[in-house]
Amino acid sequence: MQQNNEKPVIGITTGDLNGIGPEVIIKTFSDNRMLDLCTPVIFASNKVINYYRRISPEHTFNFSSTKDMTKLNPKQVNIFNCWDDEVPIQPGSLTDVGGKYAVRSLMVATQCLKDGQLDGIVTSPINKSNTNVPDFPYTGHTPFFKDKFAAKEVVMILYYGNLRIALATEHIPVSKIAGSITKELLQSKLVTLRDSLIKDFGIDKPKIAVLGLNPHSGDNGQIGNEEQTIIKPVIEALKQTNMLVFGPYSADGFFVRSNYTQFDATLAMYHDQGLVAFKTLAQGNGVNFTAGLPVIRTSPDHGTAYDIAGKNIADETSFREAVFQCIGVLNQRKNFLSNTTNPLRRGKIEKEKETEEAA
Repeated sequence: MQQNNEKPVIGITTGDLNGIGPEVIIKTFSDNRMLDLCTPVIFASNKVINYYRRISPEHTFNFSSTKDMTKLNPKQVNIFNCWDDEVPIQPGSLTDVGGKYAVRSLMVATQCLKDGQLDGIVTSPINKSNTNVPDFPYTGHTPFFKDKFAAKEVVMILYYGNLRIALATEHIPVSKIAGSITKELLQSKLVTLRDSLIKDFGIDKPKIAVLGLNPHSGDNGQIGNEEQTIIKPVIEALKQTNMLVFGPYSADGFFVRSNYTQFDATLAMYHDQGLVAFKTLAQGNGVNFTAGLPVIRTSPDHGTAYDIAGKNIADETSFREAVFQCIGVLNQRKNFLSNTTNPLRRGKIEKEKETEEAA
């Protein structure tokens, strides 16, 4: 949708109506400087936004309301009204209604993204306990987007600055993790991660670290053999294709000794192995990015936070950073496309530039 120097149109989902999503959205876009970077479209209803706007009276939040994506106001926040229903809002409560309309917001925004009416999307947190409806048979946003955009593989990457932690498995029970770690899975995840680091982050030759599954990375087979039979063979096979992939490393020592700083990304075997370290190091400033999609989707690195919802104390830092990074990846992909689709023309332009500088 973005053309030339026009601002990108970024879709924003509300997440659970009873969580902190609406609050951090309002706090983020109360800063008018955000409108210099993008045209935001919040998929919700005027009534929901007005409810939370009254909770944060010190934040000046003005918006235009529409039901037509062709009539957006580029100088204001836009509310795309997905419903006209009278929706009961109960901040801090886990309700079926909160989940139902979180899914409604996500579905409408995703369709607009598929239709090319959005340049990227930032999703607010949902709760898996109340989004289990017929239209949403998923364990979270990542598998949802993989399905909707028919992606061959996707990887959940959490990042803050140069810290990037990707997950081999996501929201599955601990009892099923070991059985889910296969050679095929790891190879697919690592290749997708490598490609994303090049295309989405501008890293020409990314170095990737791989963590072990077991304590002490298996201690040479004394504490489990997945490292010996699955992880190491995949790493060696990918090295033969000139991928810079190393490991497996013991997760505890890897982060304590700051070994992660020597790599462009780290692949963790399971959710908490990666996220405990990430959230400790990022201190609430991290962003979640879904690699492998043909579109751009980011989100904050926190959940619905029912315990503080509706109290006007939620920190919008991570959400604001998710908006920044959505725009940043969009620009990086444009640069990558420009630099790879017409190499002859690029070489000519660079030669002309060198001639001008020499003159």
